[in-house]
Amino acid sequence: QVQLVESGGGSVQAGGSLRLSCAASARTFTNYAMGWFRQAPGKEREFVAGISRSGRDTYYADSVKGRFTISRDNAKNTVFLQMNSLKTEDTAIYYCAAEFRTSTREVVVDPYDYDYWGQGTQVTVSS
Repeated sequence: QVQLVESGGGSVQAGGSLRLSCAASARTFTNYAMGWFRQAPGKEREFVAGISRSGRDTYYADSVKGRFTISRDNAKNTVFLQMNSLKTEDTAIYYCAAEFRTSTREVVVDPYDYDYWGQGTQVTVSS
């Protein structure tokens, strides 16, 4: 069982930055590929960024490529999402997710493949 707790959300003006953190309780954090997703009111949950177990491989949604960076600190059981040049359309609840993977290089994109989810953290970007 893995418990995930997100933090770092808040309100920011367009063009600003936020850094989200997700702390995992997993005994062996390095066994899990990690991902960030978001859900805006009235919309489906969508993939934002993913990172492999090793941290060497990452993948981003086109809408955030070049602005967001996912990273992980395996020694601290934490995954991060650095969000720069924020836009009003980035407003959403952001969720962290974890999925056991045997491959150290695989990035998981499909939300239905993830077994563990955090409670979410609100990000609001105003114009």
